[in-house]
Amino acid sequence: MGRKTKVALTVGAASVAAWAASKVVAKPQPRPQKEALEFKDPVVLSLRGGMKYAPEHTMAAFSKSAELGVHGFAVDIRLTKDEEIILFHDDIADRTTDFSGKISDYTIDELKKADAGYMFQDEEGNFPFRDKGEKIVSLRELLTAYPHMLIAINLKDSPDTYEGSLMPSKLWRLLEETGAEERVIVMSAFDEQTDRFNLYAQNKVATGAGNDEVKKAYASFSSKFGHLYNPRADLFCIAEKLGPFPLNTESFISFLSNLNISVYYNHVTDRDAFVKLLNAGASGFVTDEPEMAMEVIQENS
Repeated sequence: MGRKTKVALTVGAASVAAWAASKVVAKPQPRPQKEALEFKDPVVLSLRGGMKYAPEHTMAAFSKSAELGVHGFAVDIRLTKDEEIILFHDDIADRTTDFSGKISDYTIDELKKADAGYMFQDEEGNFPFRDKGEKIVSLRELLTAYPHMLIAINLKDSPDTYEGSLMPSKLWRLLEETGAEERVIVMSAFDEQTDRFNLYAQNKVATGAGNDEVKKAYASFSSKFGHLYNPRADLFCIAEKLGPFPLNTESFISFLSNLNISVYYNHVTDRDAFVKLLNAGASGFVTDEPEMAMEVIQENS
């Protein structure tokens, strides 16, 4: 046996020993149960109200999705000039209204004057809700209008902006005032934002994983050192892939489920993909195809 072979075997043995030792010492801590995620059957949340049916983030969209029997909505929030929380995806007002400039340049009263159906176009190329009185909706209005719905709230403003720095405390105060702590999920692409929010919430509210947390979890899972992973979120709302890496496998879903983490998939538009994910153990879906998602779940229940 050559010297290089002996070194390789020694390193390999040391790695196995380290892995075995970590299995004995490590004690992963499953996430505590959160009422907002206690569903017996897979959950369907319409994305921004179900964008195929009506202008996103409007009461017309939420109403149409609610009629389908969805469990709730997934919404994006931003802060106005007068520090009110509204439902809006982009930070530029002219994306879905007839206003221009940034959302943070306007007060909520000013934004309420905008036509929130301005950029909406249906499958036939028509603008059915344009100039029909659809207005921007505040988060308070949505929570009040649908008191029994699950609401997944995505903090869109970056933590390094003025609006982003205020959002965690503003959101917590609103949830306390409306008594909505146990029927919402708070998430952000920025893990820092949910960490800041949890400083106020103190684990009373279900939180979703940001981009870095998802990468950390998948790296732990794929490296076979998953027993060293301690999650910081109650929900993973993810796409089917992370770059070239599959996140839609039964083994990855099981890895997260064993830590009491719910797994919702977004941007699913194909019926076969819905069925595959259901069979793999998905806890729910965030989709702008809520009608299809509800049909698939009912057919496969």
